[in-house]
Amino acid sequence: MKALKHLKTITKHKILVCKLCFRIGLYKQGLLHDMSKYSPCEFLTGAKYYQGFKSPNSAEREEKGYSMAWLHHKGRNKHHWEFWVDFTRLGLKPAKMPNRYVLEMFCDRIAASQTYKGKDYKDTYPLIYYEGGKHSYIMHPKTRALLEELLIYLSNHGLDETITYINQNIDKKA
Repeated sequence: MKALKHLKTITKHKILVCKLCFRIGLYKQGLLHDMSKYSPCEFLTGAKYYQGFKSPNSAEREEKGYSMAWLHHKGRNKHHWEFWVDFTRLGLKPAKMPNRYVLEMFCDRIAASQTYKGKDYKDTYPLIYYEGGKHSYIMHPKTRALLEELLIYLSNHGLDETITYINQNIDKKA
């Protein structure tokens, strides 16, 4: 039963991201978003730790001290800032994410909020969630600035105006 619920949750999320990506012209990314969640490594973990109100990777992390599913996921999906963190002799160093992946990350955050909040979703929630964890994010300053700009714009102006803003002002090839 948990496996079916998890399948429904990740598919709902994927469809929401796809629709948002399509609205900003990221068709390929919308179609391919989070395909790794259907791989055995990620799917079986998701089914085992399914809760319905937050990512099962959090529960796996609480139990084991790490999440193998998350390590698999973030290493294959360029819309996660963690994908862009490299290890150098000086320590961890973030690379600037191309705008198209920052935009997909933005869509991902909205869709995750919509999926887990359901009818209680508000356009302020993705920013609130981001604010709660940003102290631990190792992001390039330009990546952080663009993501924060979009989350604040969403919070202040709503989704439709934010989509228009993105389409008129953000270079998707940069």
